[in-house]
Amino acid sequence: MPASLNEIKVRIASTKKTSQITGAMQMVSAAKLTRSEQNAKNFQVYAQKVRAMTTDLIGSELSEGSNNPMLIKRPVKKTGYIVITSDKGLVGGYNSTILKAVMQMLEDDHDNQDEYVIIALGGMGADFFKARDINVSYELRGLSDQPTFDEVRKIVNKSVSLYQNELFDELYVCYNHHVNSLTSQVRVEKMLPITDLDENEATSHHQEFELEPDRDTILEQLLPQYAESMIYGSIIDAKTAEHAAGMAAMQAATDNAKNVINDLTIQYNRARQAAITQEITEIVAGASALE
Repeated sequence: MPASLNEIKVRIASTKKTSQITGAMQMVSAAKLTRSEQNAKNFQVYAQKVRAMTTDLIGSELSEGSNNPMLIKRPVKKTGYIVITSDKGLVGGYNSTILKAVMQMLEDDHDNQDEYVIIALGGMGADFFKARDINVSYELRGLSDQPTFDEVRKIVNKSVSLYQNELFDELYVCYNHHVNSLTSQVRVEKMLPITDLDENEATSHHQEFELEPDRDTILEQLLPQYAESMIYGSIIDAKTAEHAAGMAAMQAATDNAKNVINDLTIQYNRARQAAITQEITEIVAGASALE
């Protein structure tokens, strides 16, 4: 049954309100994205310095063999995964993309749930795993749009502590890496043990420092901080991708609303034209009947 003129007008008005809301949300996400991109850029400067220092200090450790537990590969009995998602929706395929990739990885790499531990950062991921009876050993919700290290310190320290206490034997961070405002990529990065530092790079950049008290003691303090900073960097990167996904989703929603409004306006004009034509026909027919 064709919609009446009043029904079409109501739909146009409600769609316009929706368009205004999504347009405002798009602008908010764009502002958050700009700030988050700057934070990520600033962090990269720090991360490069920390990596250079760490690489230099462990140069001899890599070549001679190390007793530091964060540098030693041990037999992998259990793997830890930090999975970073958002706390809510309205971010397009941001959450589904990373969760689908993680589930596929777990299915391919593990025979049962006893072989891995999930650490969920974000409510969407925590709820997703719990709904599938996958044990979430630790979770963190309610991160701000521009998270500080103090906000994530607890989960970061917890992850490193669990590794040092051998509750799992390697640690990966799974998240969406921000490429640009329209593109993100799923990344699964190995954080512990610290084995991805290039030995050749370490050797080539090695410098003779006077260390106090000694290299091993410094590394004992530095390596946990290095791992924590790399995990924090992943969180910043994921947040940037989240804001970009939210902006793109709201832009798409706004564009769709405008298309719906255009279609409804055409439908309204046609219905109004048909109603006017019908009225004219009835008037002419009535006048003819009186003659």
